[in-house]
Amino acid sequence: MSAFVGKYAEELIKNAQYIATPGKGILAADESTGTIGKRLASINVENIESNRQALRELLFTSPNALSYLSGVILFEETLYQKTTDGKPFVEVLQENNGTVELAGTNGETTTQGFDSLGARCAQYYKAGARFAKWRSVLKIGPTEPSELSIQQNAQGLARYAIICQENGLVPIVEPEILTDGDHDIKKCAAATEIVLAAVYKALNEQHVLLEGTLLKPNMVTPGSDSPKVTPEVIAEYTVTALRRTVPAAVPGIVFLSGGQSEEQATLNLDAMNRLDVLKPWTLSFSFGRALQSSTLKTWAGKKENVGKAQETFLARCKANSDATLGKYSGEGAGGLASESLFVKGYKY
Repeated sequence: MSAFVGKYAEELIKNAQYIATPGKGILAADESTGTIGKRLASINVENIESNRQALRELLFTSPNALSYLSGVILFEETLYQKTTDGKPFVEVLQENNGTVELAGTNGETTTQGFDSLGARCAQYYKAGARFAKWRSVLKIGPTEPSELSIQQNAQGLARYAIICQENGLVPIVEPEILTDGDHDIKKCAAATEIVLAAVYKALNEQHVLLEGTLLKPNMVTPGSDSPKVTPEVIAEYTVTALRRTVPAAVPGIVFLSGGQSEEQATLNLDAMNRLDVLKPWTLSFSFGRALQSSTLKTWAGKKENVGKAQETFLARCKANSDATLGKYSGEGAGGLASESLFVKGYKY
C-alpha cells in the first residue's frame, strides 16, 4: 500500500500530532440545530441563533479551559459566528488551539454527503478549519452489525478521509457502535474489533495517509440494558480491541462518550491510560455531552450564571486532561457530573 502524499502531507501529519498532544483533547461542539435545540429545551431556553451563539461563546471564551483542548469540532453555523465583541470564533480558537468543522452528515446505516464534499472541505480550509469529523453509526443486535453495514460504513469513512486529506483537513474517522441493547462487554469487543479491522482495511485501500488521521471510536462497554462493569474492565477490553486493529501509524485515538455520565467517561479514559501495556497512540477524548452537560445546566441561559458555568466547564476540561495522562484523582465526582447522559438511538 502506498499512502497518498499530496501538497498537504506535512501539514496533515503536524496537525494530527498536535491534536493528539498528551494532556489535551477535543471539545465536540458540532451539534446540529435540531440537537442543540433539544439541549436548550432541557433548560427552558428557546432554540434561536442568538442563544446558540451565546452557549458557544460561553464555552470558547472560558478562561484557561482551552489550554486543555487541542481542537474544537464546530457545526457549520458556528464556523462563521462571532463573539458579542465581533471577533470570529475561529480566531478565538486559533489563539489557543486548532479548530475543526463537521464535514459530513449522520446516518443510521451509512453516511451520505459525498457529492460536494471536496468543495466544502476546500471552503472550510479557507475559513480556518484544519480537521473534520465524519460519523458512521452501527448497532449491535442478533445479527448486527451486518457485513453489508460494516462494509458500507468502512468504505464511506475511507472515501471521506481521502477527500479531506486532498483538501488539507485531518480526517477524524468515527465508526460509532451504539450502546443500545442488552449485550455484554465481550460482544461489544468483538463487534468493535470487526468494525475497526474493516475500517483500516478500507483506509489503506483508499491510500489514506494514516499519520495524518485520528480515530474517534466508542469505548468497549456492556449494552445500556446490561449490568455495569468497572472502569478497569472497560479499559482492558477497549485497549485490547484497539491494539488488535489500529495501526501504530495513527497518532491519536479520541474517544466519544456514548451517553456515559461526565464522570464515568472520565474515569474510563483515566483507567485506559493507567493500563500498563504498550499503547502506540495517544488515548484522549472528543466529548460533547460529557464536557457540556453540567455546564449547560449551570448556565440555564442566564447571563448572571456565565461565570459559574465557565468554572464548571474548566473543571471538566481539566479532569479529562488529567485522565489522558492517567492522573485523574476523581475530584469531579458527584452532582451533575454523575448523571447519565444516555439517549436511546442517539442522533446528532
